[in-house]
Amino acid sequence: MTDPAAPHILIVDDARDIREPLGQYLRKQGYRTRLAADAAEARAAVEEGAFALVVLDVMMPGEDGLSLCRWFVARGGPPVILLTAMADETDRIVGLELGADDYLVKPFNPRELLARIRAVLRRAPPAPLTVGTGRRRFGGWTHDLEARTLRHGDGRAVSLTSGENRLLSIFLDRPRAVMTRATLLDLTEGREAKAYDRAIDNQISRLRQKIEDDPQNPALLITEWGRGYALAADVEGAA
Repeated sequence: MTDPAAPHILIVDDARDIREPLGQYLRKQGYRTRLAADAAEARAAVEEGAFALVVLDVMMPGEDGLSLCRWFVARGGPPVILLTAMADETDRIVGLELGADDYLVKPFNPRELLARIRAVLRRAPPAPLTVGTGRRRFGGWTHDLEARTLRHGDGRAVSLTSGENRLLSIFLDRPRAVMTRATLLDLTEGREAKAYDRAIDNQISRLRQKIEDDPQNPALLITEWGRGYALAADVEGAA
């Protein structure tokens, strides 16, 4: 079963023998996918939900991929990887000038497309998360964002540093979603900050010392090996 927090990719191609196998391949790689056979289906899909990236064929009947790419860029995203024919150098140049993030020439190896998807997603800013305000409950604890405190149902109370407070708030915004170190760094420090991956590990270690019954075997802030960290608890508002 695909992780509901996995990046959602829209594949737009009028060739069924390309889009369907490609959708299956990307799902096996851990992504969520949605398929569209033309620009109209793609626009409808975007109106219904958010996507992390679009894989877009240039040559389609009706509205072509370059026109649709222009529409995506005008809306502020998501990033676009164009699929172009070998001879269409002009289309590749125009697509990049319109704001496409990358292109791949048909026929292509799905593994190369996967590598390009991963590279574009690493460059793209993460989807904005709204840090909650007020007080929220999770795993027996109540978090007060403004006071930077945690209080347990058994009466324990702890104070948080500003960094710990911000990091915990991000996890509370997306319970059970796995987030990479890079994503957490972007959200806590900003993309331009001179931070490093271990800074996140250190903050999470300190948080575990404060909220876990056994910090060596965490049950709330868990590690998903090879992927990142997640809050393994439901979150609800507190009066």
